[in-house]
Order: sequence, then structure tokens, then C-alpha cells
Amino acid sequence: MRIQVRRTGGFAGIERRAEVDTSGRSDAPAWHALAERVLASGRGTPPAGVPDGFQYEITVDGRTVYAADPRLTEEIRELVSRVLNEGA
Repeated sequence: MRIQVRRTGGFAGIERRAEVDTSGRSDAPAWHALAERVLASGRGTPPAGVPDGFQYEITVDGRTVYAADPRLTEEIRELVSRVLNEGA
């Protein structure tokens, strides 16, 4: 499974991207379960954000959902954090 996160916005307006490929990872089942929950809870179109907040585009194997601060579910917050911290 390939999980991509694109974060835009924020005070400085700097874009950040990262990607994690779960193939061959021992923790792949946990990533898959989290990604499926995010796909189920995300929006199909970009939501309105708040000034200086971040907007997120999350793509899992070609399926894309959107989210924006401050209305992130725990699942979205966790996945975004993990991908941005561990991804390339």
C-alpha cells in the first residue's frame, strides 16, 4: 500500500509532501487499518479551512480524501503525523 500526504497552508504557506510504502513492513497491517479508517472518514472535496491552518490531501493507492485544520479526526491526525515523520 502506498500512502501519500500533501500538506499546504499554514502561517508560512510552505508545502510539504511525504510518502510511505508499506510493502514488506512488519507493521503493514496497522498502517492498512489506519489508512482504511482515514479513507472512510475523509472528504471527497477539499473543505474550507481556517486562516493559517493546514489543508491535507491524503492519497492511498490512488484514492484521495481531503481534510483541514482544525477539524481533523484522530485517525487523520495520526496518519498524517506518521507519514510526515516516517515518509520520504
